[in-house]
Amino acid sequence: MTTTIALGSDHAGFELKEAIKPYLTELGHEVKDFGTFDGTTPVDWPDIAFLVAQAVMRGEFDRGIMIDGIGTAMPIVANRLPGIRAMCCYDGFTTQMSREHGDANIMCLGGYMTGKGLAKILIKQWLTTEFLGGRYTKRLQKVQDLEKVLFKSEVLK
Repeated sequence: MTTTIALGSDHAGFELKEAIKPYLTELGHEVKDFGTFDGTTPVDWPDIAFLVAQAVMRGEFDRGIMIDGIGTAMPIVANRLPGIRAMCCYDGFTTQMSREHGDANIMCLGGYMTGKGLAKILIKQWLTTEFLGGRYTKRLQKVQDLEKVLFKSEVLK
């Protein structure tokens, strides 16, 4: 099944982003790169994180993958948008739990933390692991209920 993926990184994640982009295509997924397009010029990660998360939030893409230096900066922005569940994936266990329990729609990786080979393994695992539902659905519904109360901005629509 083809998945549409919004992909983005800051300068610290640029090298890993460029390494995984062709891999995603090889797996049969459609990918749009939201930047950065230069690994030497510093960029502000909130700008790119917002573009990726907004595209997923609007339903333009099924999922997103964001890469910054250690994988923890970009989800700060992404998780502020309703419907976004951006989670850091460092190993097989965190990757599995992000999908099975959290139904993560954005995977966050660290360019300094994750080697190219491991990133490919984790990405394949993340894209093929299904949400378990059940009691986890009830918990995510609580998050959605909070979002309905908290988010009324036109920018987010």
